[in-house]
Amino acid sequence: MNLGFGWRRSLISACLAGDGVIAYPTEGVWGLGCLPGSFEAVARILALKRRTRDQGLLLVAADISQFEDYLTGLEVDKRAELDNNWPGPVTYLVPDNGAAPRWVIGNNVTVGLRVSDHPVVRALCESTGPLVSTSANVTGHRAALTSLQVRQYFGAGVDHLVPGQLGNSIGPSVIKHLVTGEKIR
Repeated sequence: MNLGFGWRRSLISACLAGDGVIAYPTEGVWGLGCLPGSFEAVARILALKRRTRDQGLLLVAADISQFEDYLTGLEVDKRAELDNNWPGPVTYLVPDNGAAPRWVIGNNVTVGLRVSDHPVVRALCESTGPLVSTSANVTGHRAALTSLQVRQYFGAGVDHLVPGQLGNSIGPSVIKHLVTGEKIR
């Protein structure tokens, strides 16, 4: 998929592979992201947001198949719920089966997963695999709605700003607990 930043894909992939932090448009707000296996990049995102590791972070993917490792052991009916609701702006808290790094899930027994329907997010994840995805804001402040707001919050703390427009959602994604059905946000 070429969204006008095809030539930048190798630059973005190299940035991420080098423990980089990127900012990118999502369904409803700008997000910060990195590779989930990069402890250094996750630590940088937490520092930028002034957020503790205890809360954990969410992962985003282009397709449910990118989450297979995280979904191993999931009951058939719960897997069907994910299949029926993705892609879309709904993040599910899925029981952690040990596949997610501790620095991503924090003190939780779940891992937050979302298969995005946003074309930029999907193109990024098609190139890199799942990404950490968290709203681009300092904790307690509104999430960035423009690339300018991202720069105002974080300045040079973000290694690469991916071009694109927000999707049609209002605000960050809905978060639901897959097992209990409880709406968290």
